[in-house]
Amino acid sequence: MTMKALTAVAAVMAAMSIPAMSIPAIAQDNKAEVIHWWTSGGESAAVKVFADQFGKAGGAWVDSAVAGGVNARTAAINRTIAGNPPAAMQFNTGKQFDELVEGGLLTDIDAVATANNWKANLPQALIDATTRQGKMFAAPVNIHGQNWLFYNKELLAKVGAKEPRNWDEAIEALDKIKASGAIPLAFSGAKNWERLLFNAVLVDKGGPAIWSAFWAKRDPAVLKSPELRKAADTYKKLKDYTDPGASSRVWNDATGLVIQGKAGMQIMGDWAKGEFSAAGKAPEKDYGCVILASGSHGFIFGGDVFAFPKLKDANAAKAQALLAKTMLDPAAQIEFSLKKGSLPARLDVDASRLDACAQKGMKYVLDKNQQLPSDVMLAPPAVWGAIEDVISQFWNTAMTSEQFIDKLAVAFKQNQ
Repeated sequence: MTMKALTAVAAVMAAMSIPAMSIPAIAQDNKAEVIHWWTSGGESAAVKVFADQFGKAGGAWVDSAVAGGVNARTAAINRTIAGNPPAAMQFNTGKQFDELVEGGLLTDIDAVATANNWKANLPQALIDATTRQGKMFAAPVNIHGQNWLFYNKELLAKVGAKEPRNWDEAIEALDKIKASGAIPLAFSGAKNWERLLFNAVLVDKGGPAIWSAFWAKRDPAVLKSPELRKAADTYKKLKDYTDPGASSRVWNDATGLVIQGKAGMQIMGDWAKGEFSAAGKAPEKDYGCVILASGSHGFIFGGDVFAFPKLKDANAAKAQALLAKTMLDPAAQIEFSLKKGSLPARLDVDASRLDACAQKGMKYVLDKNQQLPSDVMLAPPAVWGAIEDVISQFWNTAMTSEQFIDKLAVAFKQNQ
């Protein structure tokens, strides 16, 4: 993207009325301002691990938390384009920072990666997702499984339901929960969570071939497949298992309903485990976790990365390198994962301290055949954003499956 185009992006952001952060970039020795969106209880505990580890290494973490991923990214990008960047800013693992690389606004951290042997100890998918022009431009700090089903074990036992293995079995359990008077499916009515739920259904009903055809290739032929139709029908049916308050609920409050036994299940990434941990709940004792996949492949994984804007001050640039090194330190990786609920980005760490759900996740991560890169790793923001809009319309209106598929066809055609 050209600087002219980036300036246009800044103008759009301004029109969205999302203010840029007023805190100036810090150019003192080893101080690093970090913009991120980790604001829930579990997330805050996790990000404190990085801040504390950075402090022990001689740095000073300046926290700039902005609620909501879109808001945080917008604020960070807006400041970077305007020439007032933070030291580091959070993105999802994928293509969200491509334009900044193309505009020459990010510094590569390849020297840090080489010095600390990252490429020998990270999954290749994470290396690919952070490498542009042959160099790494972001530090991948975790791996998140995105399509976990979390459920309240006591409530499922009370209604006589077993742990489901696929969506057909999950619907049987949801019917029993609904009959008990509890909320069957805890939900948060935001577009990204609507897309997340659709993805969880798609991978079960379609498997890896349909997943790739839909998100990576955006092949119009996949829309005519019986698997896609089954996914659409199942997804639409799930709306009947949510409650009226879902539309205005944030994701961690939905997790809270499962924790309290007011709701039976939630589809969410494994970051939800941070909320269970903060509430003192133990996996496979108080709550269960399972990937719904009729086939043998179903683990949708993504994660978080931190990118580092170019800074004029040499000391600030040194602080960036120290921060990147600290985030991928093996000890910091484990401590962060214990709080966040995610899996370590590094595969050479001792994962024995991870919880029971994370141990399940590690088996997927260590088996390349089980992994499905997330939608944001396979498609640029404009593309998955357009598809997300169609998914949201389908979820929130009386749109039929046929109409949904027709609208997807238009979105595919416009985003080839």
